[in-house]
Amino acid sequence: KFDAVSWLCYPFIMRFIVQILSNGLAILLADYLTEDIIFTGNVLTLLIAGLILGLINFFLRPILKLISLPLIALTLGIFIIVINMGLLWLLNYLVPELTIKGFSAYFWGTIIISAVNIFVGLTIKKKV
Repeated sequence: KFDAVSWLCYPFIMRFIVQILSNGLAILLADYLTEDIIFTGNVLTLLIAGLILGLINFFLRPILKLISLPLIALTLGIFIIVINMGLLWLLNYLVPELTIKGFSAYFWGTIIISAVNIFVGLTIKKKV
C-alpha cells in the first residue's frame, strides 16, 4: 500500500537516524582523540547523546545562527565555531556521562564533531 506521508517522511527519518549514529561516532572519536573529552557511558548512552546533539542542532542551531548573523558575517563565518562550542557545552550539561574540560577541549571537540558530520553529510548526499 502506498502512503504519501510515510513516503515523504522516510528519507527524513533515515537521515535523522544516520545523523544520530554520526553524532555518536563523532563524540566517541572526540573522546578518543582528545584527553580532555571524557565519555564514560555505554553504547545506549552514546546513542542518546547523539540524539540529544541531533535535536540541539535541529532546533537551537538555526535560531542561534539567525540571531548572530551579523557576527557571522563580520567574522566571515568563524563565529559559527563559537556557536557550535556553545551547543557542545549544552550537550555536556545535559549528558552526565560526558565531561569536557577546558576551552581547547571544546574547540577541538567542535572541530572533530563538525568534520565527522560534514563527511557523513557529503556521503549521504552522494548516496541519495
